[in-house]
Amino acid sequence: MARSINRLSSRLVSSLNDKGLYADGGGLYLQVSASSAKSWIFRFMMNKKAREMGLGPLHTVSLAEARDAALACRKLVRDGVDPIEARKAAKNKLHLDEASLITFKECADAYIRAHRPGWRNAKHAAQWETTLETYAHPKIGHIAVKDIDTNHVMSILDPIWLTKNETASRVRGRIESILDWASSRKYREGDNSATWKGNLKNLLPARSKVAKPKHHAALPYQEVGSFVSDLRQQEGTAARGLELLVLTALRTGEVIGATWDEIKLEDKVWEIPGERMKMGQSHRVPLSPPAIELLKGMQKNAEGIFVVPGARSGRPLSSMAFLQLLKRMGRNDLTAHGFRSTFRDWSAEKTTFPREVAEMALAHTIGDKVEAAYRRGDLFDKRRKLMDAWAKHCEMAGFPSESNVVVMAKS
Repeated sequence: MARSINRLSSRLVSSLNDKGLYADGGGLYLQVSASSAKSWIFRFMMNKKAREMGLGPLHTVSLAEARDAALACRKLVRDGVDPIEARKAAKNKLHLDEASLITFKECADAYIRAHRPGWRNAKHAAQWETTLETYAHPKIGHIAVKDIDTNHVMSILDPIWLTKNETASRVRGRIESILDWASSRKYREGDNSATWKGNLKNLLPARSKVAKPKHHAALPYQEVGSFVSDLRQQEGTAARGLELLVLTALRTGEVIGATWDEIKLEDKVWEIPGERMKMGQSHRVPLSPPAIELLKGMQKNAEGIFVVPGARSGRPLSSMAFLQLLKRMGRNDLTAHGFRSTFRDWSAEKTTFPREVAEMALAHTIGDKVEAAYRRGDLFDKRRKLMDAWAKHCEMAGFPSESNVVVMAKS
């Protein structure tokens, strides 16, 4: 009677070279590939489904070791445990045990390194590092990431949620992203302790109940002509940069980061690449006659690649320079970003240009997906007329009578 188990011998195993499966019994098989490579396989039934589990190559696992492994697997099957899943669980546990010393700060640093190339600029990465260093790392930076729970997150957010709500909300989101990353790397298991819905939402008041909308201080459009006149009396690079910002209705970062290769004076256009735009899409800016004259004057004294150079060679102007200039002018009530609101208010109230022309001039995204799909152009010609009209308005020392409305010229 043929044996039902331990059918193979070491000598037979060594001599088998034809492709196929050779049973040793009890679910253990020697698999020989077409290239005569040999490995062990354990076959079994679990929940009425046939499953197959590799036990390793012959050059690493001997016949005796393969039989011991198969015996252990048969015992698991007898107890209703899938040996494949059991092995996965053991590997995960080992990985978690190895990760037990991985701290939250180490994960945060690794997350920033991994995502830094995809962020728009170095400032974004610096903001991540600064907020985490200030609020998160002192509380949880030294704690193993697998042990971070909701109480840990609350120890960070609770003291600042009411007083610094916008910052606290950003910190929460960044912690959530880092914990998600750690889970994907198998450094932790279970729910994300920093999620809002179904978790922190039950412990903290909603942002809308705490934080009042913060608007950038903006100049009334009736006063922009007088302001520009005063601005032109100021000397220095910052004054010229702020005037360029007003005339183009761009963001501070888009102006101070401008390089001369983006400016096409002959074509009367400024081409900003997508990596420098907030929305990540390239943006063409029609240059009005006053903007062109301003840029020509700046170009005469240009040094280096930046249109608005900083004090240090090879560096752009500081992002705080415009705010400091406004303070020197006695206009603590204004911000550089607020001039975009000034432009938008003027366009809405004193021109007949369609809303989407002004929105595209501001490089805002189109919220309506259907509208975005149908309007694939950038309305450049219409935007040029709008920016020329805005420049004329900025040239005025005061605003004319309320009856004067800028009408969009017909194409």
